[in-house]
Amino acid sequence: MHGRPSYAQKILPIRAIFRLFSSASPVEFSSTLTVCRRMAVANSLLILVNIVKPLRILVADDHQLFRNGVRALLQSHVGWEICGEASTGHEAVAKAKELTPDIVILDLSMPDLDGADAARKIQIASKNTEILILSVHYSDQLIREIVDAGARGYVLKSDSDRDLLVAVEALARHKPFFTSQAREVVQSENNSSSPVRKNKQSFRDRITSREREIIQLLCEGKKNKEIASMLSISIKTVETHRSNVMRKLEIHNVSELVRYAMRNQIIEP
Repeated sequence: MHGRPSYAQKILPIRAIFRLFSSASPVEFSSTLTVCRRMAVANSLLILVNIVKPLRILVADDHQLFRNGVRALLQSHVGWEICGEASTGHEAVAKAKELTPDIVILDLSMPDLDGADAARKIQIASKNTEILILSVHYSDQLIREIVDAGARGYVLKSDSDRDLLVAVEALARHKPFFTSQAREVVQSENNSSSPVRKNKQSFRDRITSREREIIQLLCEGKKNKEIASMLSISIKTVETHRSNVMRKLEIHNVSELVRYAMRNQIIEP
């Protein structure tokens, strides 16, 4: 294992330089000075490598193949490392709490807790972590919900080979990354006088975080008993949340709820 260089190892090049200076002719001195400048630059780069910490990234996606691709792409960048992976929303939140990564890359549609809700929880657990959302979908409403959740980056999965590295580089500098179309939506959201913001009540304005979890699990085909066990709540509480969701969305059965969730890009088709 290679440790950090000792004091003696660091001082050897300096002693060698002094010996060269003390015995050099004017011509040799000029040549030696050029060499020393190059050595100084090289040493500075080595010091930077030792001092600068790697960018630590957590990748959360329910598809192993996609996670593998993201890992390979990100690890090709010097100074970046994958500190963890997750396949569900709850697992992503737990690992973010444990690992406190610099950046979390979240799939928007994951089992048990979607990316937007996971982003909210991660923001609370690790305030300095930047969040980048990946999705197969695009809509103005989706961008609003992502921004509301605290994410500062958004990349379409179909464009990830082109945009992912650029997005991570921006977030590493604590700068947002959105496509030009999405950027217009974000700027509109920041404008308090925007008629879109005043007049349009989003799905997430009407539904609580817990109710969104219930919707996600119902759409995955889970029964009330399974949901109660997964969320550590009573079956009666699940039934109450389910009833509230149906009432708020004016929906009468789970089939309608699934169609609503697909239409509003809460779940993937």
